[in-house]
Amino acid sequence: MSGSVPRVVEGSPRTFPLMLKAALPLLPGVNLIPGVGRHGGDLPDLALTRHDVPVDHAHVAAYAALCGFPRQDTLPVSYPHLLAFPLHLAIMTDASFPFPAIGTVHLENSITAHRPIAIGERLQVTARPANLRAQAKGTAFDLLTTIHSGAEPVWEETSTFLRRGKGDESRPREEGGLALPAAPRGTTEWRLPGDLGRRYAAVSGDHNPIHLYALTAKAFGFPRQIAHGMWSLARCLGAVENRLPRAVRVDAAFKTPVLLPGRVSFGLTTTDDGLTFGLANPKDGAPHVVGSAVPA
Repeated sequence: MSGSVPRVVEGSPRTFPLMLKAALPLLPGVNLIPGVGRHGGDLPDLALTRHDVPVDHAHVAAYAALCGFPRQDTLPVSYPHLLAFPLHLAIMTDASFPFPAIGTVHLENSITAHRPIAIGERLQVTARPANLRAQAKGTAFDLLTTIHSGAEPVWEETSTFLRRGKGDESRPREEGGLALPAAPRGTTEWRLPGDLGRRYAAVSGDHNPIHLYALTAKAFGFPRQIAHGMWSLARCLGAVENRLPRAVRVDAAFKTPVLLPGRVSFGLTTTDDGLTFGLANPKDGAPHVVGSAVPA
């Protein structure tokens, strides 16, 4: 844990105003305003905590339906990410944070669920940035999340991001650090609607414009809107939820964007340790997501 005392965040931060704040550094001239501009540098010694966080049954049900999880009395294994996301966004829009939030690429995600979390539990959620390092294509950093129920740690996450720019050309071209097996061959095809990004944004609070409309995605260099990486991961986990152990570690790498509307193929293999899964382009087999789930 960070050496600093976590800053307590009261209530549930509203993500839409934070997303608007995240967009400010992209506006011409605004990047010169003190406290708004992002010019690189070290990560801040900043930790944010929400205490006594409630979980809404209807919200969990909406997430489960959108991501393919069965309805039950415990949280889907990836759902706690939504409890942490407002803190992630608050960190990346803090005046001390060195990089713009929008335009930062989500490379990898690791989740460790120590046990299932009942929907009625009250939780403490803490997030902090860490591990700034050079990559071949820019600079990477992690957002670390820990969730406690009382004094018991029940869920942890490492989200790895890349800020593209001048990097260390001596580094391997593959930016991530997870050692994942090869993606399994896709055997099941899913058709994804054009409004999937907007529907997931409504549930998750992640209104990044690259996920919403073709017009807003084109402004960032995409031919049309793309699915959220965390939806893609959650959809894979929803498909294998009945095979996951009670205590599980899930590692995933996000390889290429999923364009909306579109089609993806889902593949799954069983290994000696657990499961390997992936999403790919059904036309050429190019991987979108590669992941594994093993006992924690």
